[in-house]
Amino acid sequence: MTITDQQPLGSPFSVTSTAEDVMAGLDLSGATAVVTGGYSGLGLETTRGLAAAGARVIVPARRPGLARAALADVEGCDVIPMDLADLDSVRAATSQINDSIDRLDLLMAVAGVMATPERRVGPGWEGQLAVNHFGHFTLACELYPLLAAAGGARVVVNSSAGHTLTDVRWHDPHFRTGYDKWLAYGQAKTANALFAVQLDGLGHNDGVRAFAPHPGKIITGLQREMTLEEQIERGWVDEHGTVIGADFKTPSQGAATGLWAATSPLLDGRGGLYLEDCDIARVSAPAAPMDDGGVRAYAIDPDGAARLWELSIAATGATPVMR
Repeated sequence: MTITDQQPLGSPFSVTSTAEDVMAGLDLSGATAVVTGGYSGLGLETTRGLAAAGARVIVPARRPGLARAALADVEGCDVIPMDLADLDSVRAATSQINDSIDRLDLLMAVAGVMATPERRVGPGWEGQLAVNHFGHFTLACELYPLLAAAGGARVVVNSSAGHTLTDVRWHDPHFRTGYDKWLAYGQAKTANALFAVQLDGLGHNDGVRAFAPHPGKIITGLQREMTLEEQIERGWVDEHGTVIGADFKTPSQGAATGLWAATSPLLDGRGGLYLEDCDIARVSAPAAPMDDGGVRAYAIDPDGAARLWELSIAATGATPVMR
């Protein structure tokens, strides 16, 4: 991927397109997908869209009982336990997946946390980076042989416009010198985008392509760590918790860009790209407002992506077995 590839290509879909719009007429019979967070919010819409098209969907879930209840009416769906904050749990889940399938066509990294209070995970990692990035990094590395075996797999790692808040804080990625929940979120979303860049660069010879979509602004369970007062102050909801922001998407609209990334023939032969509103995003200026859209150059920088990859290997001990 080069910076010149990061240009809109004229998709037939748009900011208002839904999961149903994107998946209309697609037949995924015989395909297998893994969807993290696939039982609530955007993940649930993603699971429903893939399953309705005929795919077998595996949903690793931190709360498997809740996941099974939410997915009770979805055919072709399997739930297995997994906690992204616990790498032993991630490895146990990937072992179970490796034992049950011989190829993986789609890996959808939809689960995530946002603006959480300071939490330490594992050996003292900052919690948002650990859950949003290290957990998914380990998952993708452990499942890489299945992705390579598919001969055309796609990995979709949800990023966010929140990446505009900060590049990776190379000097202090775990906030040892003072915690800021929004900078921690922004760093994790930048990490998601950079992970897609490097995974695509390393995996494309095996047919493994990766993308990082920004789903848009949606009120889902992602906001569960924020108080009602915080959401009111940001102009997201009223005092009753009702969404009032005019630029908010429905969960189905929010899932559309990830599903487009997973299935669109327009993306054949492409990868390592940041997407928004069912198209490739343009590169944004360093000081452009977050809500103006686009991707910061640092979030698709190959050198930053390679640096993050090495940091992630050192932290997790995970590395994919490339052909």
